[in-house]
Amino acid sequence: MSTVTVTPIKTALDYQNALKRIDELLILDPTPYSELDDELDVISTLVHAYEQTHNDIPNPDPIDAIKYLMEENGWKNKDLEQFIGPKSRVSEILNRKRYFTLQQIHNLHKHLGLPLEIFINEKMPQAA
Repeated sequence: MSTVTVTPIKTALDYQNALKRIDELLILDPTPYSELDDELDVISTLVHAYEQTHNDIPNPDPIDAIKYLMEENGWKNKDLEQFIGPKSRVSEILNRKRYFTLQQIHNLHKHLGLPLEIFINEKMPQAA
């Protein structure tokens, strides 16, 4: 049984040191279930937890995220009709003339994997 000694990640310096250690371990390419592999697993888990609570990266704009997916996958507006609705509705949304309905948000989340949080931001249209 192996013993791995790690410390909590509490500061940005701890985080940077953990990332450096992960790089070192990845270069070593540890054997599965070895002490180094266990250390890599534990530190990666700690880094992930730290990133979840210290995420300063803002969520992307939903329109920009959709346009990125369209470009990466070679999709056209027509390919979004099954998630958003008719061609005119897709165009209105992509041109920021109309915002998403709850059903459209659900469809885009479920079928394209877009995080729900990106649809909730300070740029959302306000109710009258």
